[in-house]
Amino acid sequence: MDQRLHFLTLATADLDAARAFYRDGLGWTPLMDVPGEIIFFQIAPGLVLGFFDAEKIDRDLLRGHATAGVSGVTLSHNVADRDAVVATLDAFEKAGGTILKPAQQGDFGGVFHGHAADPNGVIWEIAHNPGWRVADDGAVVLG
Repeated sequence: MDQRLHFLTLATADLDAARAFYRDGLGWTPLMDVPGEIIFFQIAPGLVLGFFDAEKIDRDLLRGHATAGVSGVTLSHNVADRDAVVATLDAFEKAGGTILKPAQQGDFGGVFHGHAADPNGVIWEIAHNPGWRVADDGAVVLG
């Protein structure tokens, strides 16, 4: 697995309040905004900060593992294709991680993903979305 991070996704109980604070209060420009679901902000080349509705992210994680639970933070690592999702999750498991949700088609934007936790419980999403890419300069391109 390459040593990099593309998305920092935080569960939030009040997505509208997060939107109002970051977009309206701080003047940040959303990279993508899906009302009632998630809002993304490019915060550095190759790094996107997302605020995801807490109930929806919890349901997404629990789909694959009865005791997943949500810590409030999910680290996302995007890969080139579906096979790389499976291979990266396998590498997590071989390294001592726990698969929380096996690789599968997601409900959001065509993503194919799975979730794993490191030995300390940090949750990682390993994802491939054919509509998203990481540009040569490291910037995440959504859509």
